[in-house]
Formats: sequence, C-alpha cells, structure tokens
Amino acid sequence: MSKPPFADLSLAPPGVKVETRDDGTMILRSPYALAECPISVPAMLHRWEKEDPGRLWIAERTAPPVTDAPWRKVTFGEGGDLVRRLGQAFLDRGVTPERPVMLLSDNAVDNALVQLAAMEVGVPASPISQAYSLMSTDHGKLKYIHELVTPSLVYAADGERFAKAFAALDLEGTSVVVSANAGPGQEVLSDLMKTEPGTAAQDAYAAITPDTIAKVLFTSGSTGMPKGVITPHSMLTSNVVAIGQVWPFLHEHPPVLVDWLPWSHTFGGSHNFNTVLLHGGTLWIDAGKPAPGLIEQTVINLKEIAPTISLNVPRGYDVLLPFLENDAQLRDNFFRNLDMVFYAAAALPPALWGRLEDLSIKARGDRVTMVSSWGSTETAPAAASVHWEIEKAGVIGVPIPGTEIKLTPSGSKMEMRVRGMNVTPGYWRRSELNEAAFDDEGFFRMGDAGKLEDPDDPTKGLVFDGRTAENFKLMSGTWVHAGELRLMAIDAGWPVVADAVLTGHDREALGLLIFPNLAGCASLVKNGDADLPPAELLRRPEVREALKEGLAKHNAENGSSSRSFTRALILVEPPDIDANEITDKGYVNQRAVLDHRPDMVERIYAGGDPDVIEIS
Repeated sequence: MSKPPFADLSLAPPGVKVETRDDGTMILRSPYALAECPISVPAMLHRWEKEDPGRLWIAERTAPPVTDAPWRKVTFGEGGDLVRRLGQAFLDRGVTPERPVMLLSDNAVDNALVQLAAMEVGVPASPISQAYSLMSTDHGKLKYIHELVTPSLVYAADGERFAKAFAALDLEGTSVVVSANAGPGQEVLSDLMKTEPGTAAQDAYAAITPDTIAKVLFTSGSTGMPKGVITPHSMLTSNVVAIGQVWPFLHEHPPVLVDWLPWSHTFGGSHNFNTVLLHGGTLWIDAGKPAPGLIEQTVINLKEIAPTISLNVPRGYDVLLPFLENDAQLRDNFFRNLDMVFYAAAALPPALWGRLEDLSIKARGDRVTMVSSWGSTETAPAAASVHWEIEKAGVIGVPIPGTEIKLTPSGSKMEMRVRGMNVTPGYWRRSELNEAAFDDEGFFRMGDAGKLEDPDDPTKGLVFDGRTAENFKLMSGTWVHAGELRLMAIDAGWPVVADAVLTGHDREALGLLIFPNLAGCASLVKNGDADLPPAELLRRPEVREALKEGLAKHNAENGSSSRSFTRALILVEPPDIDANEITDKGYVNQRAVLDHRPDMVERIYAGGDPDVIEIS
C-alpha cells in the first residue's frame, strides 16, 4: 500500500530569523517559541502511566541474539510503578546527587528502569559505553570514568559477563546490582523491585526542578579521555519538545521504534528514548548491531515489527541495505508504516541515499521522507533539524525552537556555535574545560563548520562543512576540507570502502587509509573465494581494481591537488576503540587514526610498497 506523499506528512514549515553582524558573523534563530516543557524525564513516563497505563512502552527479546524469542513487554503503568520502587531502593542504599548511578551494560528494559529510577529521586544516571567494559583490553577509560563519577551504585546486566570490568574498579563502599548471575556482595535487581515506595522517594521526586541533573553522559573520547557532559532535565525535555514542534506528526501517531543505538550516547539514549517517552510511543529494543553476526537480529526484528520512524547512523543503513535489497518481505514490512528515515552523527553518502529511495519506491510506490539533524552530546543532542523536503544528503536543518546557532568566521570556514536551554552548563568535575568550551556570549563551541545551502534563502537550511579540527593544509599551503572529501571517498570507493581517513598534512598530495567493507569486498570476488581471510580478501585484484577505478573516476571530476587522491592503503586491522579510533556507533575519528597509525601514513608516501594502490 502506498503511503501519503511527503506533502501530507505533518511538519512545521521551515523558518529562520537571521541577525547579521559587521564582522560577518550570523545568528540564526527559530521563528517558533519553545513550548512548555515537562519538569523532568520521569514526568513524561508518569504522564502516560496516568493517561494510558496499559499502553506498551518498551520491549526486549527474552533470549540473547540471534533469536526470535518472545518479547518481554512493559507498559507505561508497569514501568511507572517499577521506577518508583527502584527509586526508593536506591535511596535506601545511600545514593545521592553527588554520587550518580553508573550503568555498564547495554540497552535493555532493566537498564531503562535503572536510569529512570535514579532520575526519579534526583540522582544523575551515568550510562557508560558497554565497549569500555567488554571490548577494552585494559579498561583504561572505564577506570578513568569511574574515578571521575564516584558512583554510589553500579549496575550491569550480568554479574559473570561483567566480572572483569567489576574487578578493574575499586568498588569498596559502592552498591553493585545486576539483573542475573550475581557474584559475592552483589544484589539482584528483581529483589530491589519488591521495595515499597515511601515518603523519601516521594519527597525526592517532588524536589526535582528543571535544573536538577538527569544524566552525566560521556563523550566518545575523540581527543583524550571521555568528558562527562552535565545534562539537566531541562536540556532533555526542551530538546524533545522542540523536536515535536517541528515534527508534529509525532503527536498524531505515537512513534514505534526498533532501535539499537546505545543509550550511553545522546542519539539513542536521549533523542530516541525521550521521543518515545514524550509522545507515548513504543520502543522495541533491538539487540542487533550493524556488524556481521548481529545485523541478523535486526533483520529478524524488522520482519516482525514495522517501525513508524527509522532513526539510525549511516553505518547502520549501510549494513542493513543488502538485506532490504534481497528480501522483499523484510523490505515491505520495514517501509509499510514508515513516516520517515532519519540519519545523524555522520553524513549519509549519496549512494546510500539513492538505494534507500529506490527501495521505498519498490515497497510502497513513493519516495520515503529522508531528513537529518545536527548537534552533539553537549546540545542534548539536536540543535538544528530538517523538517521539510530535501533532495539529497548534506543539509542539517535550521535551529529548533529555543536554540540559537552562531556562524562566526574561522579561516576559510564559518564555525558553528550553539546557545539555548538544550546546551550543557559544563563538564562533570572538569571545570577547567568550561571556559574554553564557551565563547564570551555563552555560545558553546561545537568545532563544526557550516554554511547556508542558499545564502539568499536561509530557510533552505545549513550544510555541514566539516570539522574545523580535521581540516589541514598540503605542502603547497592549499586547504583540504577533510569532512567533505571523506564522504566523496566513501561514495567513490563503494562497495570496497566502509570509511576513509585522509592523509596529506604538510605533504605534496592526498592519500587515503581505507577501512574496508568486508561484505562489499567479498561481493566482488570471483571463483567462490568470498570466504577468504580478510588479509587475503583485501589483496584480491578484483577488490583493488574496483577501488582504483572508483577513485580514478573521482579524480577525473576533481582535478585539483586538494581534492584528488594519489594513493590508498586498505587497512586489515579494524579501528581500535582503546585508541579512540572509533565509537560504538561506528564513527571513525580521523585525527585519532592518524595519530595511532603513523607507520601506515609513512607507507603510503614511502614508495615501492606493493599494498599501496596508486591512483591515476
């Protein structure tokens, strides 16, 4: 069945007020006043607990992936009751606003209840990337974060699975709670759920104000150790209210999400989670990931549950697309009720955009609405949002209600800065970072560059123009705009390239370090050798030639030294999370890769290396 065309989707008309200053600075503001906001995040849960207690709020599979096991389902009524019980149990164990509740494990119903229970009694929740506990070899980041947070209570889903992480931490005087397989001195969450709420919990909830800290969310550590972003309730509620104002269709039919994005990050844990809470939607927790062996769980879930909005990072769509293209049942169910495809955290390469459009037309006869947004952990996360039809990736929107975006000259670029209720007041116990983070007018320095898509019509929105810190100069003194070129390299190198890092700082020519798409590489190999080990697969002539041809075509259309690639090296070793090379959302940190792999950069320029692909 065909869905209504884009014009029938309820969206606020794009608008922007522009203030221009003599030095070239521009201040962009939304023409829409921010609507009234809930006092806290738990208040959104309790609204639906009261209005529609039997409505399904959240669900998860009852067995590990990959599985079609039954779902554990929790209604808004059940969730509200459990959150109150756990809030009282936490107070009984001495939690305080100065000693947050720290969560080590990934998305789950119990994780949601623990976070909201902490917030319920005025105590910050601090969800930590599961990778720091289970993928890290030295637990360096986990230990650093633990010492900074000084939690009163630490939660993990499984005592056995997280035993090494627990052992790496000094937990004396700290309550340790798990959902299963409790070790010595650990409590089981289900026992805490039997606690009867008392006046202490009621008083703590009543004392919450918009300025009460809801979360301490840690950045991905792209430069040094992660920073704890202080996140008051006002940041989170104002952000999700503003999103609802520009996407009013969310009020008309509550969102249904099938979502894997980790709650330790602001995209999944604030944007998506709170969108469901505010609008009384349903969140089906996807235990899958955009990786071999885990994406299959996402496929199983999407065959059963038809989402109304798809919220993902480009890497997520990249890995899911081959399944959508080869399984008509999956494709049709995915697009059946879909109002919108949304991407953020990185730009969507043009090839992925086109494939998604083609699939939606096959499934329902029209083009799916595709939009984006822009922001950061420090902006809760949305600062700009697209709420009108766009023809291609690149536009990141206009300021959302209650948010101002400043564009100020920075070299050849315009640096973007943000001010509003959705902006953090600073970093947890790192006050020395705050002065540099804000300018003299209180705008947060994002480190991103932007420009108007059409200088004569600001309502067409802003375009992301790269990270100011990632741009560099060639030996000739010519600036290289790394963000733009990285996307071009990914598109030109498809299906070989999953991500790319530009080299060439103070050198004569541009090169590329390539993180390969192993499935894409395997699709190119002939004679049944697709199951070769990665090192052998990446040396196959079909793979090398496909990359060479794609990049040569790019060079023919981009002749200048600052836009054409002269050589490339495909990396066998994947990005290293301990070295800050990648986040668990799949974002590759350009600077960290270059710092961590100087030997690979030297190989590109040394000459005579048979693994280096020379590009004409």
